[in-house]
Amino acid sequence: MRPLEGIHVVELSTGIAGPYAGMLLADYGAEVVKVEPPAGDPARRLPGFAMWGRNKQSMVLDLTGVADRDRLGHLLAGADVCITPDLAPIGAAGAANPGLVVLHMPPYHPGETPWAGGEESHGLLSASGGPSCRQSSFDGNPIELIYPVALYQQGVWGAACATAALVERQRSGLGQVVTVSGLHGVIASCPGSFVIDPGQPVATTDVGPGGRHPTYTTYRCGDGEWLFLAALTPKFQANAFKTLGVGDIHADPRIENAPSRMIEPANRVWIREKLSEAFASRPRDAWLNALEVGDCPAGPLFERDVWLDHPQIDANELRITLDDPERGPVMMPSLCIGLEATPGQIRTPAPRLGAHTETAGRWSPRTAAVPMWTPPPDERPVEADGRGPLAGIRVLDLGTILAGPYAGSLLAGLGADVIKVEAPAGDAFRDTGFVYNRGMRGLAIDLRQPGGQRAFHQLAAHADAAIDNSRLGVAARLKADYRSLAAINPGIVTLSIAGFGENGPEAHRPAFDPVLQAMSGMMRAQGGDSDPLFFTIPVNDVVAAVTAVLAVCLGLYHRGVSGKGQRTWTSLAASSLTMQSGELLRFEGRTPAQRGARDFNGPDCADRYYRASDGWLRVQAPDLAALTEALELGVSGREASAADIERRIAALPRMAILERLRCAGIPAVAACQPLDLASDPALADADLLLECQFPDGRPYLVPHRYARFSRTEQAGICEPPGIGQHSRAVLAEAGLPEGEIERLAADGTIVDGQPFVLTALVNYR
Repeated sequence: MRPLEGIHVVELSTGIAGPYAGMLLADYGAEVVKVEPPAGDPARRLPGFAMWGRNKQSMVLDLTGVADRDRLGHLLAGADVCITPDLAPIGAAGAANPGLVVLHMPPYHPGETPWAGGEESHGLLSASGGPSCRQSSFDGNPIELIYPVALYQQGVWGAACATAALVERQRSGLGQVVTVSGLHGVIASCPGSFVIDPGQPVATTDVGPGGRHPTYTTYRCGDGEWLFLAALTPKFQANAFKTLGVGDIHADPRIENAPSRMIEPANRVWIREKLSEAFASRPRDAWLNALEVGDCPAGPLFERDVWLDHPQIDANELRITLDDPERGPVMMPSLCIGLEATPGQIRTPAPRLGAHTETAGRWSPRTAAVPMWTPPPDERPVEADGRGPLAGIRVLDLGTILAGPYAGSLLAGLGADVIKVEAPAGDAFRDTGFVYNRGMRGLAIDLRQPGGQRAFHQLAAHADAAIDNSRLGVAARLKADYRSLAAINPGIVTLSIAGFGENGPEAHRPAFDPVLQAMSGMMRAQGGDSDPLFFTIPVNDVVAAVTAVLAVCLGLYHRGVSGKGQRTWTSLAASSLTMQSGELLRFEGRTPAQRGARDFNGPDCADRYYRASDGWLRVQAPDLAALTEALELGVSGREASAADIERRIAALPRMAILERLRCAGIPAVAACQPLDLASDPALADADLLLECQFPDGRPYLVPHRYARFSRTEQAGICEPPGIGQHSRAVLAEAGLPEGEIERLAADGTIVDGQPFVLTALVNYR
């Protein structure tokens, strides 16, 4: 049995984001009918369609005709989920189905797309939403990201939110509209970029393609090969300095044992020079071996085309070959989530257009709300409306640094009561990465101590899910693994985020997002023939977090059907495949995946960034002739050159150029900083960002809504917890006597802490 067995999905979306969400629901058991126009989904021409279309049925409907609209109405009347970029086709049939979850995935924002045509575009979305302007580079110009990061994130997050709505439906019997827009995909993929101090100038990005942090960047070694040094925390930095033999940089008078000072412009230059000199003295493999012995994470930079062949991918069964009816054998990434009791399954390749028009969707209309799951008698009472779809769900988040805590924060945004469980010293990344801890309550407890384990187990007895992203074996040693927790609470769902997966030669190693960026080929592919580029977006961490949310929701949904919990898992290695799903596929005759270049500005003259007299804009013309005509260059498209277009655009302000292109029907947008979204009146009601205050009253902005729910909107997301801020409260709720709590506090097993105080924003990427 698969977790979504019996769920019926109608997919009306085209492109990447919506179909990716549909693929994930299909991978985990849903019956997905992809409804396509007579010409088919335009994304069929993309190599990635071979993956995004797997496990689905294709039905061709011409919705300009009455008969086919009626056919769609019949599908919707019996569906559980509908994935659509536009609510208009849902109509009365959807409204008549009280249990229908509508996953609304507009390409930008509901009711507004700032480029002509309004079609999905990762280039225009990244330009208008901010990621391209935040990417580190040589010259500080906007960078065209060769991966559709925001669209992949929108797809996975959409699937997670739809599954959360199905979990809620088990209690209420009712569906709702769940909106996960392109902008939600942007903000969910780079929340750190949307932590903004409006009173400070926008951070410059001309810090080089390796980023701004001298111990979290790329280095070229003595044999000319590259590695990524992932010494983000003070512990790993000290280990790196010792291994490299560069002395204690933390103790240098210019740093004064304040590691955050290493990213100051004056300091990062000399530190990088010092480390560069050390790395240049030995070959890469020698340094990688020394850093592993010295307990400092690092990784080699590989080419993208060999990543599917890596032993780690094979050991974790992260690739599969399907016999595609149009492409022949296709090798592609496999399942991104493991579920021990109800595993997903890849059953069929992407279908031919209309292959199931006559046979798909023969399900019965729903004339009443779906049957509700009756919770056990001791289940906590829940009133879900207005509190998020996961109201009443309690999650214990033992995650540290980024992926684990961010998963907990996202679950809190869906209404769950999430408790951040950390060691008494606290998560080493909690100040710099405070945005990834928002919405949780804080319990600081020493799980190495028997008393701490007993108290944690009493808390786990009343929990619904637990998350960890520790090294292999650590959770079991702390008795926080599935076997230990299920012995106390058989209904618990656990989720583990491993770095390299649970099997294989690299499984024991610690992993950070950029190590997987390096090994999976992302950095070399984006940099092209120039220096490799470190993505400012923590691509693997953020998609691991939303994948973790999906895994937890799949486990909770199955528990609602069966009453049983289970162990689930994912990894940063799996995430590196998710974020390159369309690029890593292999089949004979496929178009080569795009590669970047030094400060890559786009694939060709008609489809790239240009600088106007007052800023940058992103143009996506169908061809050069259309662009030259719209700009009134006075020459034909064949005669025009990039220099001609650059001179023309550079002579005019952005708004004048954008108006000309809009009138010509050519998609184009201004290249924006994340702060620009906060001042856009068209987005005022989206609640994308929230204004908070420093202790002195100065304002700063943080991400607020990563999705919208029409019936179970969560009221608000609270600030991150201080270390142990809620220790007493959560343990008392779990039934620990006051005397026991006092003893734990007295011997240091728990910390009874204070609220979190943010004094400054640290831009580490």
